[in-house]
Amino acid sequence: MQVREVMTKRPDYCPADATIRQVAERMRKDNSGFEPLVEGDRIVGTVTDRDLTIRALAEGQSPDEKASSIATSDVLYAFEDQDVKDVLRNMQEQHVQRLVVLNNQNDKRLVGVVTLSDIADRCEDDQMAREIANCSKHYH
Repeated sequence: MQVREVMTKRPDYCPADATIRQVAERMRKDNSGFEPLVEGDRIVGTVTDRDLTIRALAEGQSPDEKASSIATSDVLYAFEDQDVKDVLRNMQEQHVQRLVVLNNQNDKRLVGVVTLSDIADRCEDDQMAREIANCSKHYH
């Protein structure tokens, strides 16, 4: 199974100049805990619900500050034609539960997001279930 078969696609994402409040509102609207920040179809960073809590709220940042101030600029990604099992291994190694999905190695255009939940919804076998469980363990 390839990533394109399980990933979540949306027509748009938050622009790179979005405020912290706008990202939080978007997460609420989409029932998501992860938001890529984009310039066109290029990703410039990601914000998680944890970033909103730890980097913004706990540090006393204004909701009107740019979300880029709390975003992670080292973006971890998968390609849409990758095998889901390879992506699960990568998630486990990187200690993450979400990756942005890019179209291919040449263009690297944002085409979606893949999460452990997306993969779990399409879980095919016991081995994949074990991989999902391994990715879900607490990290130290």
